[in-house]
Amino acid sequence: MAGLFVLLLLFHCSLFAPLSLASTELIASKPRHSRLLKGALQRQTTLEEGYELWKPLPDQGWKPYREFGIKSRLPETSEGYIQVFLDGGLNQQRMGICDAVAVAKILNATLVVPYLEVNPVWQDSSSFTDIFDVDHFISVLKDDIRIVKELPDEYSWSTREYYSIAIRATRIKTAPVHSSAHWYLDNVLPVLQSYGIAAISPFSHRLAFDNMPMEIQRLRCKVNFQALVFVPHIRALGDAIVSRLTSETEGGNYLREVTESGGKPGSGKYVVVHLRFDKDMAAHSACDFGGGKAEKLALAKYRQIIWQGRVLNSQFTDEELRSQGRCPLTPEEIGLVLAALGFDNSTRLYLASHKVHILCSQLKVYGYSPEFMSLFSLCLNCILLLPGLRWGGKDIDLARLIPSNAR
Repeated sequence: MAGLFVLLLLFHCSLFAPLSLASTELIASKPRHSRLLKGALQRQTTLEEGYELWKPLPDQGWKPYREFGIKSRLPETSEGYIQVFLDGGLNQQRMGICDAVAVAKILNATLVVPYLEVNPVWQDSSSFTDIFDVDHFISVLKDDIRIVKELPDEYSWSTREYYSIAIRATRIKTAPVHSSAHWYLDNVLPVLQSYGIAAISPFSHRLAFDNMPMEIQRLRCKVNFQALVFVPHIRALGDAIVSRLTSETEGGNYLREVTESGGKPGSGKYVVVHLRFDKDMAAHSACDFGGGKAEKLALAKYRQIIWQGRVLNSQFTDEELRSQGRCPLTPEEIGLVLAALGFDNSTRLYLASHKVHILCSQLKVYGYSPEFMSLFSLCLNCILLLPGLRWGGKDIDLARLIPSNAR
């Protein structure tokens, strides 16, 4: 556990360095839970505890819903075209895609393959077709809704740029968060019937989960678990990463073994930690993470740039925010959670994060660490030495490739 904790702590200490290198007021983050840390470092996991730790969790009665309803014939005509512009990270965009299909079904509209906005944090320009298998997406949903890759020429004017420069009658920008099906029928359907097209932006979390017809809920599940699959080169890269993480082989021989075995995963165990402690999360929380005045100024500046200072949490003190549970767990606290669960220094740790900053001067103080692996170090090895893999060159291509059932 000692090394595992230290590594997470080191990640914390240099997280904000890119924001504040020009300032000499930066104070390196210090442990806030020294007594807990001391106890965590002394704790030893028994064999029995280790067995229980890695034992599969009970399913609690949940099972896949494979019958998505009786296939029904689509109406002969569509009410028009629906465009959605999805912001947020990949996970938010995935949810938006599911909602977009559901809204198209509710309105009997033809869905244009969703447009993925460039997130100000991730700065990724990947399109839907860069990430997801669009032909598979259309094929799986062909009996549910109509989907087109591009608008016909008569609607080619309906673009992101067109809506960004003026108020347009075909843009729906007032959709409430978690809108009902009736809201779309009352407010979007008339636009479709008048103009033949409606563009909804923003579209994050714009469809409710409660009081929704079961047919729509099933369709959402179908999109999420059947229609959305990564493009082949991303799937191949994900398989290679899983093989590396589960390999019992030391050193670089795993690459040859993975190639010869056809990329089949080994029997090794590993822990995936998605810290989500990037600068946008830290800034939006408005919490104090122990980095001194420079850290506070850097995060305040970032809030102003991204949200024009409109962050509700910024009106509260750090004590108030922490007492209300509004502060994200720091790497230090995540390390303590892992220790409490029973993971120790022998644990293979996969750290999934946008940027991994571990090159901190404090690293020299400690002579141990867990078997640490990051997304980019794994991918770089796979891309250089495994045949048939193509480098996407974008953060979003490399995000969340590890199947949950392989963790």
